[in-house]
Amino acid sequence: MTLLQGITSPADLRRLDRSQDGELCAEIREFLIHAVAESGGHLGPNLGVVELTVALHRVFESPRDVLLFDTGHQAYVHKLLTGRAQGFDRLRTAGGLSGYPSREESDHDVIENSHASTALSYADGLAKAFALRGDQHRRVVAVVGDGALTGGLAWEALNNIGAVPERPVVIVLNDNGRSYRPTTGALARHLEAIGTEPAARSDFFESLGITYLGPVDGHDCASVEQALRTAVSLKRPVVVHCLTKKGQGYPPAAQDDVDRWHAVGRFDLATGAVESPGTPSWTEVFADEMLAVAAERPEVVGITAAMTVPVGLHKFAAKFPDRVFDVGISEQHAVASAAGLATAGLRPVVAVYSTFLARAFDQVLMDVALHRLPVVFVLDRAGVTGPDGPSHHGLWDLSWLSLVPGLRVAAPRDATSLRLLLREALDRDDGPTVLRFPKEQAGARIEHVGQIRGLNVLRSPEAPRAPRVLLAAAGPMATACVEAAGLLADQGVEATVVDPRWVVPVPDALVELASTYPLTVTVEDNIGTGGFGERLGRRVAATGATTRVANLSLPARFVEAGSRNELLHAHGLSAPRIAEQVHALTIGTTGAEGRRMNEAPYSSG
Repeated sequence: MTLLQGITSPADLRRLDRSQDGELCAEIREFLIHAVAESGGHLGPNLGVVELTVALHRVFESPRDVLLFDTGHQAYVHKLLTGRAQGFDRLRTAGGLSGYPSREESDHDVIENSHASTALSYADGLAKAFALRGDQHRRVVAVVGDGALTGGLAWEALNNIGAVPERPVVIVLNDNGRSYRPTTGALARHLEAIGTEPAARSDFFESLGITYLGPVDGHDCASVEQALRTAVSLKRPVVVHCLTKKGQGYPPAAQDDVDRWHAVGRFDLATGAVESPGTPSWTEVFADEMLAVAAERPEVVGITAAMTVPVGLHKFAAKFPDRVFDVGISEQHAVASAAGLATAGLRPVVAVYSTFLARAFDQVLMDVALHRLPVVFVLDRAGVTGPDGPSHHGLWDLSWLSLVPGLRVAAPRDATSLRLLLREALDRDDGPTVLRFPKEQAGARIEHVGQIRGLNVLRSPEAPRAPRVLLAAAGPMATACVEAAGLLADQGVEATVVDPRWVVPVPDALVELASTYPLTVTVEDNIGTGGFGERLGRRVAATGATTRVANLSLPARFVEAGSRNELLHAHGLSAPRIAEQVHALTIGTTGAEGRRMNEAPYSSG
């Protein structure tokens, strides 16, 4: 039995002799490399926190002591040391082990955070609660990356933590100089100076009322453990500054200049070669078109929140480095800064994950839309994201963005329409626009067979038979809708498929077209509440038409992890499931029985 196999809880780790720590850490790295090679996942960050996490579990007694990881993608080692090694064969799969802390999995996981810069606020709240409840025996520890400290929320928390010196919080600063890419900003320069020239240490944290310890070699268990024990003994807020290397111990990850294998797909253990899907992703299509647009239009600039590569601005940045701004993990600042750029006459493109833009709702509403500024938001990871799970699915953007006055949302169905819609968005100068697409391969081109006042008709029956159905597909759902229409035709149901291209606001042409059909079914990879279909249904009902509008969408809850195709099928959005549901809606709609469909002029499925 290996040392790792003998650890089912942190108590087992504390029973090991410290001389065995090196052997244990080597086993952990080997285990992680093999596990992630099979499933994909956040390998680089976890290889960098092996010794640090071992030291944490030697000093603190989880779950009595609370360990918080910001962000949660660096918690794989924590999972192994808390008895979850057996679950790694199903890492980030439906019904399997989460890629982030999960309260359902273990009492050792207190928060399920995978949005950065939050752990210090949790720590502040927990420390206050323990003080009020008299739980002085419980200690609060937050492991925070230097990248997470670029987020404004982290500084709001530090402001509060340092204000009460008698309330202890241990902040472990895991400083590897990177988030996805090298950390940007003045703080990064300051931490680099401390790490390379200890004599240059300033009173930066001390001025906030937080004791500073370090820098410490984060890959030396004994040094980290000693620093942590010193921090505990001080009984006050303390920062333990640990210097680590992302990808430590696996050359393909450690030597990767892009992101040190921050998040990697399945790969070959022997060569380190990462599996390639062969066809370009939506992000790659956007990256190429963004570069082409930037070369033509000097007023176009890009903004990213520490994700230049993941959101596809890296090619633009390489060619025009002065026109792409990485503001760190600061979505609110990114949007407000974009408002400033647009005010000065530039055309900013803010590229961000769909779920992360929700952090900047106030800025989208009050700083961009209120001033009718032509800021373009490009939402990657819209709809079902896949193995990253509930916190990364972009299921809500069509709902909350529809609340913003004057804002328009485009949903491309394929690579060609993405390129066209990006240019259309940049040409609008009367307010903000949004382009949304999923984390997936862009797939084959879907030709339209006709146009109706801006709507693309993707399938139009030559000799319509009753009952007639209009399928309105939002963006990438067009592929499944066209396939579903073919399945329906085999069952005697003729369906016209249209792509509205712009889904917020609902196009007038779509309202008029839908009103001519007995049944219209919308299909979207967003929740139904407040989504595309619900808004179309209201518009159609307001015309007095007897059309029934049904909506096929994602459930208004946190959706589990799994592959995109698995989840779409599970929630009724694959071609067979769409055809099945539409066919059920059309039963009994021919002849005089057609009145049955019209009894409910609007329904949201």
